[in-house]
Amino acid sequence: MDFNHISVLLKESIEHLNCKEGGIYVDCTLGGAGHSSEIAKLIGSKGKLIGIDQDKAAIKAAQKKLEVFDAQIELVQDNYQNLKLILDELGIDKVDGVLFDLGVSSYQLDTPERGFSYKYDAPLDMRMNQKKGRTAADLVNNLSHQELNDIIEEYGEERWASRIAEFIVDYRKKEEIETTTQLVDIIKAAIPVGARREGPHPARRTFQALRIAVNNELDIIESTIKDAVDRLNPKGRVCVITFHSLEDRIVKHTFKDLARKCICPPKFPVCTCDVQQKVKIITRSPILPSEEEIDLNSRSRSAKLRVAEKIKVLK
Repeated sequence: MDFNHISVLLKESIEHLNCKEGGIYVDCTLGGAGHSSEIAKLIGSKGKLIGIDQDKAAIKAAQKKLEVFDAQIELVQDNYQNLKLILDELGIDKVDGVLFDLGVSSYQLDTPERGFSYKYDAPLDMRMNQKKGRTAADLVNNLSHQELNDIIEEYGEERWASRIAEFIVDYRKKEEIETTTQLVDIIKAAIPVGARREGPHPARRTFQALRIAVNNELDIIESTIKDAVDRLNPKGRVCVITFHSLEDRIVKHTFKDLARKCICPPKFPVCTCDVQQKVKIITRSPILPSEEEIDLNSRSRSAKLRVAEKIKVLK
């Protein structure tokens, strides 16, 4: 299957990234290279683009898509949490912009054998990097009831988390849970019929929760945004696209933390808190997709874009 992915909030994110000719930019979530293609167009032959993705298929597809541009391009198969190390290895100190498009790609969702989707019968995998880490099957077959409940409740915001965890534990006493279809059937059995009549697919929240847990998605957002800001030139920008409330909440609070000024009491003659503002927040409220974009790509419905700009820190 070709790596097809419709980039969300493409125009808005590229505009806010403020790409300049000859600049250095990092796309931390390369995906289908939609955002990277637009960046490469704008920065020209003297510019440099670093594309990062855990997924080998994304890297391979991006190489082909980006070869038509004159920009200097470096593609790295790695987790974006290693951003500082990646830049160090490339000999790059500072950059002019960093983009994050969080979540799972359309390609990953629509490739049955990856096990991300509840729509297809497939091995229960869900790893973005298929060579590393535990699979979703490992989690559902080995975690305790309490651990499963916590993951499904926190990451999936699922009201029936405890009951789903209970049904998973009971099922695996008879046989291992190896496929997406098995898990979907367990979830459907756990959620009362009346609760399944309305709203999204009953398995959506649990699948989301397991995917987040498998790939450690939420735990690395705050630290990586801070790493990105540390490596920005003054006036460089970090743009983050999120797809659910948990991600957006982390981005919002991280930006607020980075934008904080001195917190000493007003009567203090000299600052002793050592807190320095690092960014100014460009988007006080998140930028949302237009109705037109939602009509063209229903998966963009929950997307939110937040942007912050590095300020010059006074010594």
